[in-house]
Amino acid sequence: MFLKTCCWCIHSVVEEPIFSLESTVKISRLTYTNSGGAILALGFNAVHKLWKWQGNEGKATSSVPPQLWQPSNGVLMTNDKDPGDAIPCFALSKNDSYLISASGGKSSLYNMMTFERMTTFMPPPPAATFVAFYPQDNNIVAIGIDDSSIDIYNVRFDEIKSKLKGHQKRVTGLAFSNVLNILVSSGADAQLCVWSMDEWEKQASKFLQIPPGRVSSPHAQTRVQFHQDQIHVLAVHETQIAIYKAPKLEYLKQWVPQESCGSVTDATYSCDSQSIYASVEDGSVWVLTATTLQPSSRIYPIVIAAHPSQPNQFALGLTNGGVYVIEPPESKGNWGVILPLENGAGPSFNLAAALE
Repeated sequence: MFLKTCCWCIHSVVEEPIFSLESTVKISRLTYTNSGGAILALGFNAVHKLWKWQGNEGKATSSVPPQLWQPSNGVLMTNDKDPGDAIPCFALSKNDSYLISASGGKSSLYNMMTFERMTTFMPPPPAATFVAFYPQDNNIVAIGIDDSSIDIYNVRFDEIKSKLKGHQKRVTGLAFSNVLNILVSSGADAQLCVWSMDEWEKQASKFLQIPPGRVSSPHAQTRVQFHQDQIHVLAVHETQIAIYKAPKLEYLKQWVPQESCGSVTDATYSCDSQSIYASVEDGSVWVLTATTLQPSSRIYPIVIAAHPSQPNQFALGLTNGGVYVIEPPESKGNWGVILPLENGAGPSFNLAAALE
């Protein structure tokens, strides 16, 4: 059967001379700014890089190269790094003015306009492993900790408001829902927990259903993200992508990549929550229909970020330190649909070949 493959528009964010990270530095965390006009990356060397789109009215597009940006003082945002088994993490405030970031050492608060480090807090051990801004107050953050706890921390007053305990291993994911007034956390124990934002009490918990024949590694990270409706929860684990319904964490559906593809490395909702972008160890990227978890397109990235206002655009962080922005060609407009195949496999796109 003839296979129709989706044509991808790919633009490298890291073409010389705008990229200065060494090619051996992996991208550990990646996100669009909330305005959608820039991409922020954190390398395993604890250095942040920010690329901005200067033209096109400041909007991100794969047809216009963004420019590596830093303030005139030449300051770099460099985290306090711990040489041990660190899990880099960061979070941007809603107005993109502030960044909280950690790379195994102290957590740092940065001014995104000047890149100045405003303060450091919570020296390890234990180290921060995930961070999320409290949606109702930018002065408060939820911080997942290596010791399996969660700190609700007030940055302004440098105090821990609450310490949440319920996981058995390090916390690797946090997501707030304003609609349900809850915090959902996930950990290396493959457990999801629901916490009330009023009293910070645990309301529910559930372990992921590990697929038959699959084995979860002891330190596998589990990430969580809310659907646009703030009710459905996307859980991302190396063995699967699953959807749950909060606040009771009702299991709805699961997508498991073929064993030959390897583990899931990351996944995220598109900004309209109609698609899920998933990266897999074999170097492919899957675009899944969010309601059914059925593949609609298939494209060695290790992190992925969805644009906050353009539902068909996302960015990839690669193992060689590269960052790529990907979207369908203008003639297509969206990702389309994979045709049914006799052997059940979806059409693939060779990312490495496209970048040669």
